[in-house]
Amino acid sequence: MAQYTRIEVAQKMKETGLVPLFYHSDIETSKKIVKACYDGGARLLEFTTRGDFAFEIFSELNKYIIAELPGMILGVGSVTDAAAASFYMQMGANFIVTPVFRKDIAEVCNRRKVLWSPGCGSLTEIATAEEMGCEIVKLFPGDIYGPEFVKGVKGPQPWTSIMPTGGVEPTEESLTKWFKAGVTCVGIGSKLIFKDSNGQFDFEGIKNLTSSCIQIINKLKT
Repeated sequence: MAQYTRIEVAQKMKETGLVPLFYHSDIETSKKIVKACYDGGARLLEFTTRGDFAFEIFSELNKYIIAELPGMILGVGSVTDAAAASFYMQMGANFIVTPVFRKDIAEVCNRRKVLWSPGCGSLTEIATAEEMGCEIVKLFPGDIYGPEFVKGVKGPQPWTSIMPTGGVEPTEESLTKWFKAGVTCVGIGSKLIFKDSNGQFDFEGIKNLTSSCIQIINKLKT
């Protein structure tokens, strides 16, 4: 069962402005990644379900977070149907992120008051998702649409909250473009949770880069 309501999750997304996201098949590596993001100031994290037996890693990771990282909100991404969404909510997913808009996922998440963020690529999709109770829409793939698309949406729909994923760099230049365009928060994956020249995760570097992103975002929101 989720530890946080959809309103609490949406508020935290708005407050921190950053949702790191990753997938890894090893639980100990996953714990270290989450801890690095947490120590860097992140309070939300999306674990993408892109590998076999990802649910086993997610379950153990959520138990670790609840026990060791107070205030960290774990959600699940790359969910493509209502059955998977329900399954992960039973394991305590606090939010559900999807690559597309699906009515069946909206229904099961709304029933449990769990935040769901569907991938949308048109104003019609965004408006339809909001009619179904969506708090924060995922703009995906963000690199295809860009900040100008966000500006276009916010013109007729200033109430719309948007989280681009894909195409967001953990740099002041990139973050400035997106937040000036009007995004509520951003999702960043491998550009934030990166590996060093030897192909190993740089946990200290991930922590520092997370901290830097949050500082930049806080400055942009003031």
